[in-house]
Amino acid sequence: MIEKVNLKNKANSIPKLFQYLRISTLNNHMLNVLQAENRTLDFHLHEDSDELFYCFEGEFDIEFDDGLAHLVEGNFIITPKGVRHRPVCKGLVKCLLLEIEGTLNKSNTGGTCED
Repeated sequence: MIEKVNLKNKANSIPKLFQYLRISTLNNHMLNVLQAENRTLDFHLHEDSDELFYCFEGEFDIEFDDGLAHLVEGNFIITPKGVRHRPVCKGLVKCLLLEIEGTLNKSNTGGTCED
């Protein structure tokens, strides 16, 4: 039977902050949930994949070279491939990330992604 997924329940099951949990795969894209708090990643880009950030609890910013986008619960943003960006989380945030398989790695997640 096809399983439904509750994003908040999946995120709440993660035992520590900054740990990515793959919850599904869509074609060659991976869907990960993440909890983060008081963290700013280094600027980076993804050469081969757009990246979707969907905020389902809390709020955070995605900073670009030319400004920033503020996301609150229910917002999502797609960062096009090749665009430098960095997430900026001041409070607790829970989000869904969607990108091509293999996009996440230790260098663009502050060392927290498990290969």
